[in-house]
Amino acid sequence: MPMTPEDLDQLARRRANAKLGWYLHAIAFVLVNALIFAMSRYAFGTRPWSVYPLLGWGLGLVLHGVSVFLLGSGSGLRERMVQREREALQRRQDRP
Repeated sequence: MPMTPEDLDQLARRRANAKLGWYLHAIAFVLVNALIFAMSRYAFGTRPWSVYPLLGWGLGLVLHGVSVFLLGSGSGLRERMVQREREALQRRQDRP
């Protein structure tokens, strides 16, 4: 089923907002973790404790990126999977 221009515009806005959200998340990640690293290195001892928040938040950032760029609404992977499911359902329905 082809999308109307309004549907395309709405999907494009949703995808752009999701990507912008990820970019802002990445900027916050870099800035905050640079500050935490500096605190770990120069203010609160010499043990490299800053790696723990970096790894935890980094995992969250990666998962956020996967949800936006690979699995997000209108992404190529999701659209291909939906198309395959439609075709499989149509084949089942067409059987006698």
